[in-house]
Amino acid sequence: MLKRLPVLLCACLCLTLSLPASAFFGWFKDTYTETRYPIVLVHGLFGFDSLLGVDYFYGVPGELQRSGARVFVAQVAAANSTEVRGEQLARQVEAILATTGAQKVNLIGHSHGGPTIRYVASVYPHMVASASSVAGVNWGAPMADILQGVSDHIPLGDDVINGLGNTLAGLINLLSGGGAQQDVSAAMKSLTTADTLRFNGLYPEGMPSRYCGTGQEVGSNGVRYYSWSGGRTLTNLLDVTDPFMAALSVVFLGEKNDGLVSSCSSHLGKIIRDDYRMNHLDEVNQAFGLRDIFETSPVTVFRQQANRLKNLGL
Repeated sequence: MLKRLPVLLCACLCLTLSLPASAFFGWFKDTYTETRYPIVLVHGLFGFDSLLGVDYFYGVPGELQRSGARVFVAQVAAANSTEVRGEQLARQVEAILATTGAQKVNLIGHSHGGPTIRYVASVYPHMVASASSVAGVNWGAPMADILQGVSDHIPLGDDVINGLGNTLAGLINLLSGGGAQQDVSAAMKSLTTADTLRFNGLYPEGMPSRYCGTGQEVGSNGVRYYSWSGGRTLTNLLDVTDPFMAALSVVFLGEKNDGLVSSCSSHLGKIIRDDYRMNHLDEVNQAFGLRDIFETSPVTVFRQQANRLKNLGL
């Protein structure tokens, strides 16, 4: 009873002063993710903001908003080069800053969204407080290398890959209400090992000096860099996408990966973790929230990162 006394006294005070209930409950508002700057979520290859009512970052925006964050979900090309996607994102960030009056944003990008946010942070550091990469392709993806090899050396390989890829990207773009031009060939090249090394040379902030190393938390541009990723493929028997992730993982030849990106390739800035029991889709709480029940919820990981940024004054 004594433990409840302060709450009861507050309630009685509200009643005595005829204050609305919102005044009482406002004192106990959840501000766990109330960052200083808005959070902008950025999807990966063949991604979207929302497709037929299903969020790419499934359940994440709502949970971040519930505890105080201002959240925006970017819509860049489902498939195009990192630089093209980066410029598209930069224009959206400019609009967000104009709308909210904020000075900067906190960028969080998944998969190809990782290099995309790195581009914006490097070219437009005055607009970015932090860049958090979730399973970002920061050191190339073996599957992109394989597809690029097929495109370069097998007759009609390029036509087939581009035809199928651009059709899929165009359909995603149409159903998600986007208007960006799609270029699967440019996207695939951007994700190869060779091109990511070129990209890293131009935009090195936050990148480790060696594969599987650790980068600086605060880049030379003043932006804070973070990363996390999964290291499993089969995580939930009910998830029909898990076997697909497991099949794709064979190209890593035993290296720890999430099905599409190796744990080492995901490293950027301060590494939160690179071994969550999550595959590439689990990291954004797909499919439909099915994941390893013995691992931290992906939504919780996003909430923890938002709280980390909040505590840093970002």
